[in-house]
Amino acid sequence: MAVVLVPLATGFEEIEAVSIIDVVRRSGIRVIVASLDDDFEVRGANGITIKADLSIKNISVDDIDMVVLPGGWGGTKLLAEDAKVQSLLKEMDQKGKHIGAICAAPFALDKAGVLKEKFTCYPSVEEEISHNGYDATQKVISDKNILTSRGPATAICFGLEIVNLLVGEEKKAALKEGLLADFC
Repeated sequence: MAVVLVPLATGFEEIEAVSIIDVVRRSGIRVIVASLDDDFEVRGANGITIKADLSIKNISVDDIDMVVLPGGWGGTKLLAEDAKVQSLLKEMDQKGKHIGAICAAPFALDKAGVLKEKFTCYPSVEEEISHNGYDATQKVISDKNILTSRGPATAICFGLEIVNLLVGEEKKAALKEGLLADFC
């Protein structure tokens, strides 16, 4: 069974985190929700608190198949500054493992030096990213081992692409139909 890590930092975007976790779990993929410290209750940008499964310090790249960062500018900045998150991103990239980021979170990928040429993100965040390649026309962009998406309204589409990457088109199609996600 594939395993996806979703690290949460204070100020994360709740719609994105919950949509990703929910869609990916519906496919049978195991999702580990991790906090950046030993306080497993993480407060989102809009005051919703989610309880993490464990601390990210207990995660090894060998334990996971993909890491997915939800956005929210406050949470993204913390992910970009966290040494463990940055180390995981670099090691995942070196091993060619999948990495995903939505909304502001491609900023954290850029800080780790793993963001590829083509990407999308929340409008205006591209101004904070060190290289060109931003595409505002796509909901989800895949470039090599990196998957990026625009923001809260594209979170279900993003989750479906994660499912496609890890378990295939058939499972993605079934979930898309069940979720009534014709817009993806």
